[in-house]
Amino acid sequence: MVIYQARFLVWWGLLLFLCKLGSRRQLDFQLRDVELHLLANVNRLSGCAQESLPVNKTLSHFLSHVGSAPLAALRTRCVQRLIRNKVLDGSRLLGRLVFAVDGTGFLTFRERHCPHGLEHRHEAAVYYLHPVLEAKLVDERGLALSLGTEFIENPCAISRPSPPTPAATLTEYEQVKQDCELKAFARLALQLKAAFPQLRLCASGDSLYACGPVLSLCEENAWSFVLTFKPGRTPSLWQDFEGLLPLSPGNRLRCTLADGTRQLYRWVNELDYQDDERRWHKVNALLLEETCGEDRHTFAWITDLPLRPHTVVAVATQGGRVRSKIENQGFNLQKNSGLNLEHAYSEQPDVLKAFYYLLQIAHLFLQMFEKGSLLQHLAREYGGSPWQVFGSLKNLSQRFLECLRYFLLGEEVLAALPGQIRLVDSS
Repeated sequence: MVIYQARFLVWWGLLLFLCKLGSRRQLDFQLRDVELHLLANVNRLSGCAQESLPVNKTLSHFLSHVGSAPLAALRTRCVQRLIRNKVLDGSRLLGRLVFAVDGTGFLTFRERHCPHGLEHRHEAAVYYLHPVLEAKLVDERGLALSLGTEFIENPCAISRPSPPTPAATLTEYEQVKQDCELKAFARLALQLKAAFPQLRLCASGDSLYACGPVLSLCEENAWSFVLTFKPGRTPSLWQDFEGLLPLSPGNRLRCTLADGTRQLYRWVNELDYQDDERRWHKVNALLLEETCGEDRHTFAWITDLPLRPHTVVAVATQGGRVRSKIENQGFNLQKNSGLNLEHAYSEQPDVLKAFYYLLQIAHLFLQMFEKGSLLQHLAREYGGSPWQVFGSLKNLSQRFLECLRYFLLGEEVLAALPGQIRLVDSS
């Protein structure tokens, strides 16, 4: 029997995603060559002295015993270390770290995989969905670091209702009392407050979150918010905003960007809003009209942050528009750049979650590597930017895999690393 230390197997699992191997079986083909330096390098990274390399089933067996909760805690500790070392201070909006919140598809099955999947009917087909709600720290540099995770799932199998009538189909989750993003956000808020009780945070979300329950949670947790504002979501509040805009002629700011885009900011402070549960909230509303040639776009947000001529640009840019990073630099990269977010790495529900957290930790490491000063310095030695030297993010992971296979990481390599990560502007 071979006994592997836990930290060795955790690193083994992280390398599955750091090297973007795509599937668990690739560990046996890409990271098990005994004639190369793989074993020595993984020992060096983990601080272990293992005498052999595991197989992919060993990793799955280990995760089934450990469970997903310790890996979620490890992800939180990684983020806490970055915050404590002030690595993310350049991302703050008026002193607050901005987290975007959004849901995404995680796994989809044609047959019921477990009793917790959301049932979705499309014509004659039935799908069982396992979406996930993520809170990610985002900024203009393109960071999207996983801060908190809540899996959107039913506590037990739903009872099948009577056959739907033409006026009431089963295509919407609410009609079968299933879990949803807003219910998951209430659980996610508890998780975030417990992990970061004193951290000054600002929530950024789409118009789904511009509602009474979310505003109340932000107020209870002393979080700020910048949420997309649409007339269809809060019609009475939008009507008040439109009526007060002409009465606030001094609340406007014009800007012209370097590419010639013209921006007009208009805002109204201290709007009163009563939600469906008759709770009153005080919000500020910001409207941005952007013109570039013949193209014209309009954006609007509600926030509790003070709107002044010297703050509106930051609120719109760092609090409102930065929300897109969770989709583009977050979910899109995790699904399409080799991390394979939507791949089922196990058949066991909790092991699937454990692999999900390993992916989030690995993506955090990759972002620190890709946007860190060490890589920028290396690229300058070759006379270009990292993307000019390496070509793509996938190529970077391929080079990392080659390094693990063919180059021995000596003690002097790790000793030469600085103790502080420094992020640089992607531009």
